[in-house]
Order: sequence, then C-alpha cells, then structure tokens
Amino acid sequence: MKAFVISGPQQAGVEDVEPPTAGPGEVVIDVARAGICGTDVEFYTGEMQYLHDGHASYPIRIGHEWMGTVTAVGEGVDSTWLGRRVTGDTMLGCGECHRCRTGYHQVCEFRTELGIRAGRPGALAEQVAFPARYLHPLPDSVTDAAGALVEPGGNAWRSVEAARLSEGDRVLVLGPGTIGLLCAMFARAVGAEVHLMGRSGRSLEFARTFEFAGVWTEDDLPALRWDAVIEASNALHLPAKALQLVEPGKRIAYVGLAGSPSLIDSRLLVLGDLTAVGILGASAGLAPTIRSYASGTVDPTPLIAATVGLDELAGVLAGERPSDAASGPKIHVEITRRSGAE
Repeated sequence: MKAFVISGPQQAGVEDVEPPTAGPGEVVIDVARAGICGTDVEFYTGEMQYLHDGHASYPIRIGHEWMGTVTAVGEGVDSTWLGRRVTGDTMLGCGECHRCRTGYHQVCEFRTELGIRAGRPGALAEQVAFPARYLHPLPDSVTDAAGALVEPGGNAWRSVEAARLSEGDRVLVLGPGTIGLLCAMFARAVGAEVHLMGRSGRSLEFARTFEFAGVWTEDDLPALRWDAVIEASNALHLPAKALQLVEPGKRIAYVGLAGSPSLIDSRLLVLGDLTAVGILGASAGLAPTIRSYASGTVDPTPLIAATVGLDELAGVLAGERPSDAASGPKIHVEITRRSGAE
C-alpha cells in the first residue's frame, strides 16, 4: 500500500509499504481523510522535540488527525465494527498502569502516539492498524471532513472545559490558529463572549470572518475584564502574559507549546489566586466533540484551507501553499486507495 514516510529532515515522500494486519484487539481502517498540523511540520523539519528526547526516530509515518472505515478486525474485537466510519484517539496508553486505570491514559509513561511517538505508524496512508478500545464511531451527520477534525477539536473542547466558562463570561483566546479558532467556536457555543489575539495579518483577517466579539493584536488589545484566558499559541512570551491578563480568581488553560521553554512567574499565579491547567491531547474531548459536530453546534469545516492528494503532502510540509487554498489554517489530505490495492 501507499504511505507517506519522512525519512529525515526535509526528506519525505510516498512509499510502498506492507499493508497492516489486525492484531489481537486491533482493527484495520481504510483511511479517507487526514489532517496535518504543526507537529507534522516539526517532524518534517527535524525540530520535533520527541526526535531529540528519543521518543521518536526516522523513518516515521505521520498522521494523527484522521477518519476512515473499519475493514478488518483482529482477535477479540467485536465484528460489529466492520464497515463503520470511525476516528480514534492519538494517545494510546498501555491499559494496565495506574494512570490508564484511573482515566489518564494520555499521560501513560508507556503510551504510543499514533504517527508521533514510539514508532506507531500514522494514518497518512491508505490503511492504518489501530487498537479497537480507542475507536470512536462517527454518526452519518459528521462528514468525512469534520471527522478528520475531531482530534484537534477534542483538544479545543478540553481547553474550554478547563476554562470553566459560563454564559456571558468574556474569554480571550491567544493564538488564532486551528486550535485557537476551535477553542473560540466551542467557547461561543457555551454562550461566552469570545475575543482572539494574534499577530499575523492573514490569520487575524481569517479569524474576523467568524464574527467573534473581537479580534486583536497585542498592541491594540483593549483593557477588558477577561474571565478566562486560553493560551493556544506558540509564542514564547504569551504564557506569562496570560497571567497578567486574566481576572483574579479565574482560570487559564494552556494548550499551546513554544519551541523552547516559556517561563511564568508563579508569584502572579499565587497572588492572583489563579488556576492554571495544562492540556495534553484530545482524549476526554473526543466524544463531546463528535456530539457537537453531529448536532451542528460547532462546524469545523470552514477551517479547511485545502484538500490535496497524498503525493502533494511533501510540498505542503515544505511550505508550499496549494494554489487553490482558501484562507483557513488547515490542510487536509484525501487518501484514495488504488484499484486492486492490498
């Protein structure tokens, strides 16, 4: 079968690889759609921290935002999964340790991460093998395009949940990328007054098309009361800035990651009686995200800038923008199996 393989920094392409088989507890999925994000770009450039920590190595098959149809089941898997449209968790815990048994498999010491950590092949391929216990079915009302956006949506849902917003609260989202915009959508869905802050002219222009209450740069951000701040950027200084902006006694959700350590002043945290929450992974947010997409409460599809073929992906990761790309921040890959493919 065909799969996208990164063999080293700036070296990637589509290769013929052995098709997966469904081991015990696993299924095989025909992938229909997959998305790419900053993590995938960092694997392409060689900047991804896991490469330097020993949690990942080249060659690597990326792809952790995806959807498809189950076409085979392994030993111990309910056969009713066959033919179902699904997506799944990125964070695949061992299932046996204390963290997994108490609902924190996303931080399992022994976890694999699909297309990211410990060599688990990702979904930017015609097929992917996946543990059935981490599957999530997609109802017919969730399109293929939206299904491939469940994973980033889950991160955003968890961030908004961590902010503990109530109707009428005013929230500031730092960073108008895919996760930041999804955070803004979920926050608006619970009745919050939503503002975003960013720095890129094109990204801010796109954010304004969603008609949030305010879209600002750091220079023109008004001195308003912020009942919560969601930090969804990769800017080194904004995690500390969030502590200065949020109302005393309120909450900050940190879901963005800078490329190097971004330090905060814990005195501001204590003296402001603030709660700061870190968000790693979409795990607990996948099911509520699917429900939100299914009901139409949140529609993620305007975030898709372009859909390209698997063979065009290397150029996208290298920074080439498809000629027909819209202004949105997300690129989708449509994966079409060859006639007669294994």
